[in-house]
Amino acid sequence: MDNLRGSLFMVAAMLGFAIEDMLLKRVAGSGMPVGQILIIFGAGGMLLFMALTRAQGQRIWHPAVVQPRMLLKAAFEVMGRLFYTLALAFTALSSASAILQATPLVVVAGAALIFGEKVGWRRWSAILIGLLGVLVILRPGLEGFTMASLLAVAGLIGFAGRDLATRAAPKVLSNFQLGIYGFAAMVPTGAGLLLWQGGAVAVDMARGGQLAAATVIGVAAYWALTVAMRTGEVSVVTPFRYTRLVFALILGAVVFAERPDAMTLLGSAIVVAAGIYTLLRSRRAARL
Repeated sequence: MDNLRGSLFMVAAMLGFAIEDMLLKRVAGSGMPVGQILIIFGAGGMLLFMALTRAQGQRIWHPAVVQPRMLLKAAFEVMGRLFYTLALAFTALSSASAILQATPLVVVAGAALIFGEKVGWRRWSAILIGLLGVLVILRPGLEGFTMASLLAVAGLIGFAGRDLATRAAPKVLSNFQLGIYGFAAMVPTGAGLLLWQGGAVAVDMARGGQLAAATVIGVAAYWALTVAMRTGEVSVVTPFRYTRLVFALILGAVVFAERPDAMTLLGSAIVVAAGIYTLLRSRRAARL
């Protein structure tokens, strides 16, 4: 029952993240600068995580926040959010989401190279195959390649770096506290980008409502992800992370009339298959 409950929470979390991406893409498509989106989204998420932190009886500020590893985590968080939001603004939702699915593969590779975790030849092979799947989606050198697709790759690197830095984060900081500082880092980043983009636009009811919904749904998805990872077995629950791509494909088709071509679908299948295999192998290796 724990595995079933954890899997359902993981699916709910991935649905939430896919809806969040869709809403942010809609706002960006309405003409709102990405810098302004980051400011509003970051401030809203920060305030919600502050409320959750206080509800748990925890402190908003902790001295461990200024440790170098936390500053590094914030830098990667900014990189991931900035470039992935730009990718949502300028590329197809399905393509950006498909590339993002390679994040666990990069995290496993980074854990081996940085933390010295043992990764056998099977998992290294799966990682390389998964990255090959990303290249199939990008199709460099071919007619379907666009430079804007590299924004999603930069976002992927940022999120992978954030996840690796989270492993090294001080244990005294809770997930909610980490959420505060992660979202807070978006505000100055968005302000700097907004100055470069030339200024803000009016926030009407439609834009404001979509940003508010994206913030609430994103925080709820983060909470569901935390519950999922703490409820069931990692080897059972984590593969359901890839349902995010399924939801992104559906939302992209319904909301934005996207029709992914054969190479995008093939590359997505390669990335997902390699990711699931790597996760299962990681779990098996941990038991040995």
